[in-house]
Amino acid sequence: MTKQEILQQLLNNIPNEFDKSVGSFFYDALMPVAIELEDIYANLDDILPHAFAKSATGIYLDNKVAEQGLTRKPATKAIGTVEIIGDNGANIRIGDKVSADTLTFTITENKVITEGSVIASVQCDIAGIAGNVPIGSINRFPVTLPGIVSVTNPTPTTDGFDAETDDELRQRYFDKVSRPSTSGNIFDYISWAREITGVGGVKVVPLWNGNGTVKVMIINSNGAVADSILINKVAESIEQKRPIGANVTVESATPVQINISAVLTLKAGVTITDIKSNIQAAITKYLKDIAFKQDYVSYAYIGSKVLSIDGILDYENLTVNTNAVNVDIAENEVPILGTLEVSTA
Repeated sequence: MTKQEILQQLLNNIPNEFDKSVGSFFYDALMPVAIELEDIYANLDDILPHAFAKSATGIYLDNKVAEQGLTRKPATKAIGTVEIIGDNGANIRIGDKVSADTLTFTITENKVITEGSVIASVQCDIAGIAGNVPIGSINRFPVTLPGIVSVTNPTPTTDGFDAETDDELRQRYFDKVSRPSTSGNIFDYISWAREITGVGGVKVVPLWNGNGTVKVMIINSNGAVADSILINKVAESIEQKRPIGANVTVESATPVQINISAVLTLKAGVTITDIKSNIQAAITKYLKDIAFKQDYVSYAYIGSKVLSIDGILDYENLTVNTNAVNVDIAENEVPILGTLEVSTA
């Protein structure tokens, strides 16, 4: 309600024998009340949606899902290893820094260089998916270290995950309240696995290898293959909660590379270099969105994602895994973007 509507209602409660016109005692006395009540009504309109899981956000959603014993999964920091080359006897200490462009990583163990190099563990200084960098990305020292020549990461850094979004947390809440979990049924195993930070999707196969056996297949929250660290976290958590006698196997989905090739017609002034990363990001997001939810990769949808990129007018000779058809994805598989080969007509 507006302050004028509120003021009019207040004035209506004053007998007409009194002056209620603009500038009168009652008008001037009630106007500040109407202004304050307008703010209160506005706040009530904002607060009410936060009482329901469907529309709550942020801390309000956290409080709502806590009623079902759920908590938002926090962001995690990527981890990996680096090879440091330098003089024999040079010391690498916990807390020393290495970097990849603007990202810095902290060395998490003390090492001494022997035979010209040493392998050391690192952790990204910021949490989230940004810390997952490819081979060779870590290549310098923010601060010069005595006796150290160079650094590189021989393997990608992994297990950096963004915090659970409102939509992801809300979906976990709805899944829990709509799927009865009890006595170690399928929904229990799904819930136990999905509460682990880094898990993005779960499939459960009961009796997969005889009576008492349960297979839990997972993918990470980036829609990709789960590594051994994440698999072990899920297995350890389920082991503490499973019914006595259940023989549980936790494994990652098997990756299926989706290789894409196309010839593009671009707007004037746009180059392949300008748009290739955008195509890669769009298709990667599509594959993540359908992981464990759809049993095929749509050829037509990939075409639509290509055309949705600003700067692309048309395409021809689009192939997905060398064909112009959908790619079937088995129950235990997850699609991963492989090669992306694009050129201009």
